[in-house]
Amino acid sequence: MLTQEEYMDVVALRRQGWTIGQIAVSTGKHPATISSWLKKGGPPPRRQPPAGHVAVVDARWAARVAGLLEANPELLATSIERIVRAEGYEGSYEALVRHLRSVRGVRRRRSPTVSVPIETAPAAEFQFDWSDCCDWGETWGLGELQCFGAVLCWSRRRHWWFAPSLDRSHTFEGLVRFFEDVGGVGAVGRTDRMGALGVSRGGVFRFCPEATEFARYHGFAFKACAARDAKRKGKCERPFGELNSAFMQEMALDPPASIGELNTRVERWLEVYVHPRAHRVTGEAPGVRLEAERKLLGPLPRARFDTARREPRVVNAPLPLVEVDRVPYSVPPRLVGATVEVRLPVDAGVVEVRHGGEVVATHCLGIPGQGPVWDPAHRAAAEAIALAPHRRHLSVVSSPTGPVGPVGLDLGEGDYDVAPIDLGRYDTGCGCLGTGA
Repeated sequence: MLTQEEYMDVVALRRQGWTIGQIAVSTGKHPATISSWLKKGGPPPRRQPPAGHVAVVDARWAARVAGLLEANPELLATSIERIVRAEGYEGSYEALVRHLRSVRGVRRRRSPTVSVPIETAPAAEFQFDWSDCCDWGETWGLGELQCFGAVLCWSRRRHWWFAPSLDRSHTFEGLVRFFEDVGGVGAVGRTDRMGALGVSRGGVFRFCPEATEFARYHGFAFKACAARDAKRKGKCERPFGELNSAFMQEMALDPPASIGELNTRVERWLEVYVHPRAHRVTGEAPGVRLEAERKLLGPLPRARFDTARREPRVVNAPLPLVEVDRVPYSVPPRLVGATVEVRLPVDAGVVEVRHGGEVVATHCLGIPGQGPVWDPAHRAAAEAIALAPHRRHLSVVSSPTGPVGPVGLDLGEGDYDVAPIDLGRYDTGCGCLGTGA
């Protein structure tokens, strides 16, 4: 808000011959704002508090705010307002902000740099990128944690999706989920020089064939920002500030147990607190503008794009195993020496092995260092093949007339006549068998 004294300084600078742009840089205001105030003959009047305005935070809510700050000192005023408002707080946001400033001071000040929003036509462009949330993932016991963010540039409709990796497959999955969320596809997808989608050679960034195929399948074009041009992708980058300073700080009060739970929470958080809220630049809620923009978006493909990670493997002898991410998985022994395709669907927790267009093996993802993952049928078949050349040495030899060796007979109770043994047949003439005494 420009004070009367500041306005008089603006008038004085204008009389001295300063341009609107020079005055804007000096005051930290937008040139259009300075021009508007000069035309109207003064700054806008001071805002009046609405009816029912509560000027102070009473002892009850002051204690509650102190408890929230003790649990997480980095909570924004908007986050604290959402929490206490749900618990029955009826005061104004301004009163809450004044109380917070008196307790912990001003957290940050607005940058004096002047910037102008880059306007885009409806359905003309969407932006996407990844935000590193590994510190949160380590704190909450979720492992590696990345957040995929995408936004429609005209309506400002956001989409956030958490994943354990930012590789190509998860990037494609994030884009497909974004298209399904907004109900269509924009004309141009702008991002930075993302290594998962291509390579930089000098000042030129070339998208990989898989990325080109993905764009062609959905009917849009990838476009990479120039080096050191982060502001061109600001519609996607700027909301990441709210992700880390508001949403993640609120989640820290009750950490999620899994990435799936975190995705459920962020989806509802956006629908409740972001999309119905008027955007500071457009002045309209993203949810309202999306209804108009959706009519101009390109249609979704009839069949969902397969975002699974697919790689070729050769089944080397002697064991019928293929290695994926340092974990060996079994395949049918007949495929030793053949080339197979390994397929890992995103977030499915399984690995599929295909050969000749058919799925020949499906395993749950193993843990590196805990040995190979075997299908019992594959192991039995491999053992049978391995032992086949030595079977005659390891198995019982059978004869056509029956088993060799003593056989136990169950004759039941009673007396039986047994013929005497004829030892004479074994007499060799040496007299060693004798008749005995």
